[in-house]
Amino acid sequence: MKSVGLKTLAATAIVAGSLPGVASAEDLTLCWAAWDPANALVELSKDFEAKSGNTMHFEFVPWTSFADRMLNELNSGGKLCDLMIGDSQWIGGGAENGHYVKLNDFFAANNIDMADFIPATVTGYAEWPKNTPNYYALPAFGDVVGWTYRKDWFERPEIQKEFKAKYGRDLGVPVTLEELKDIAQFFQGREIDGTTVYGAAIYTERGSEGITMGVTNALYNYGFQYENPNKPYDLDGFVNSDGAVAGLEYYKDLYDTATPPGSSNWYMSEDIDAYKSGQVALQMNFAFIWPGVEADPNVGHGKSGYFPNPAGPAGQFAQLGGQGISVVAYSDKQDAALEYIKWFAQPEIQARWWELGGYSALRAVVEDPGFASSQPYAQTFLDSMAIVKDFWAEPAYADLLLSMQERVHNYVVAGEGTAKEALDGLVKDWTEVFEDEGKL
Repeated sequence: MKSVGLKTLAATAIVAGSLPGVASAEDLTLCWAAWDPANALVELSKDFEAKSGNTMHFEFVPWTSFADRMLNELNSGGKLCDLMIGDSQWIGGGAENGHYVKLNDFFAANNIDMADFIPATVTGYAEWPKNTPNYYALPAFGDVVGWTYRKDWFERPEIQKEFKAKYGRDLGVPVTLEELKDIAQFFQGREIDGTTVYGAAIYTERGSEGITMGVTNALYNYGFQYENPNKPYDLDGFVNSDGAVAGLEYYKDLYDTATPPGSSNWYMSEDIDAYKSGQVALQMNFAFIWPGVEADPNVGHGKSGYFPNPAGPAGQFAQLGGQGISVVAYSDKQDAALEYIKWFAQPEIQARWWELGGYSALRAVVEDPGFASSQPYAQTFLDSMAIVKDFWAEPAYADLLLSMQERVHNYVVAGEGTAKEALDGLVKDWTEVFEDEGKL
């Protein structure tokens, strides 16, 4: 798709005509998580209501209960949701269990080309099976785990001097995970402006997906693989490789030596709170938080910086977040729901989505020459989306996730056993899941 200026795209949204093809006005309900981007989508959707005559309703559920609530809705064939912005891991179950409408014919009829979207988001949010041209969602919200840091603290001459004396290098954005750990340990317990601060807020939450979404950022970069690249569902020696063990040990060491007291069950909101309140020098979190950081009176307006997940011995990767938008197969209003997707896919709407705080996955937006300088975190978003990996998107993803949550939390936070024992146990658990699924 030809690149068009961001300001031009946004302006076009204001003067664009009404959407064709909707026979009569409908009340549509869109289901998503309750977070800042959802509020931005409500604002964006006013344009759709004005052009289509449809009325949008929204069901937003906190992340900690989002999966339970919405997967129960889908599994029961419920009609609450006409549109679902489901997590990336749901795409396999959404497709194989018939929860989501297959969109290939609709895309073809409306000139919606998946080549116009960031490739990682197409693979992560839309395709099932992976790496096949079978689409059950439109990439809706690009997201990835990255890092926020107190740029103002890093720039203090006395802190820079002390850091260089200790580590023999300048204090700056870390290139490797080991450098990140050095920085976090350096700030751990330090007094700044009369307050004791700590190194890093990282993901440790056990109840949903938190610690998995955190620890993978170390595992991937130390050599962990979900399976044998040449033999699907062959796990032994890949999930529990020597590199994977080293990565899990790294994450535990980071937790033990460089995180705030009482951070044994933290995820997105806890990390945000710790960072904005001035407790930590570094914050691991999904990119969706960056607009809020930038606007915050305590840590925004130039006080914070952003960087991609640093490299490890086996490469540089980051945990994919984000979601695609799907039409729910049980909806009685599928035509109107499809019109919403057609509207949302327009370049001018995607440009406005970015302006409001949503993370567009449309290449016409993110590859625009002005994108990288449009926000202080825009380049970091681009760099991060280029290095993503994702968790299993199998229909049995929930069972796979529960096992990983338990195994890694018991080791990292509770201190039970060794990293090798934790990953060996994970191989055992996952093998049983795939045997039950008939895939082994």
